[in-house]
Formats: sequence, structure tokens, C-alpha cells
Amino acid sequence: MPVTDDETLREIVQLDPIAVVGCSTTAGKPAHDVPRLMHDNGYTIVPVNPYADEVFGVEAYDSLEEVEEEIPLVDVFRPSEETGPIVDAAAARDDVEAIWLQLGITNDEAGARAEATGKRFVQDRCLKVEYQRLL
Repeated sequence: MPVTDDETLREIVQLDPIAVVGCSTTAGKPAHDVPRLMHDNGYTIVPVNPYADEVFGVEAYDSLEEVEEEIPLVDVFRPSEETGPIVDAAAARDDVEAIWLQLGITNDEAGARAEATGKRFVQDRCLKVEYQRLL
């Protein structure tokens, strides 16, 4: 069951660094503006985008499997139908504590698999909105 209570959401929103799958180089897109706000508020953003060399001055990785840093939170900006393998890759990492699918993105089956590995799972919520609301 995806996380919905404020106490747990607050804990998740405080996790840092954040790997952002689908992090965009294009200002004005949510996949750019949400991680930008988090970055501007002191979070370390680890961009994951095979089509970008860097985002916010940080080298972008092609996939979660290539990320060398510890990433307790994975934030996903990809269409719902593409999230299964991303959630599975995040759930396979020992360092990931929570997986977050952005507003409008859902995948109950992938969420159940993630939760079965002990990961907290959030879907259909905006990290920026919850950060501003809870912190």
C-alpha cells in the first residue's frame, strides 16, 4: 500500500541525496523544476537521464544501475507504463529507502514489488508540493 500519511511522507521528503529518473534539462518542465527547487533548498540531486550529459552542473547517469553514490530516495518522472523496470532497479539497491512516482504516475504492481523488498513507495504525489507542505 503506497505511503499516504504525513509522518512517513515527511521522513521520505527529508531523504538526501535524491536520484531523479527522467530529470530534464529543460526549464519549465516539472522534471526540471521540481528537482531544481530541491537542489536550491540544499538537496543533492543525482540526475538519471540517458539523453543528458549533465543537469544542474552534475553529470547525468544513463540508468540507476550506473549511479555510484548512495541514493536513499529515487524520484521518478517517467510515464506510468515505463516505471516497472525503474522501480525494480531502485528496489534492488540496498541504499534506496524509498521510491517516489511523481504526480500522475502510478504503478500498483511495481509498488507492491518494491514494498515486498522493504522499500517505502509513494505514487501520484509531487515531491515539491509535499516538501513545501510538510517542511
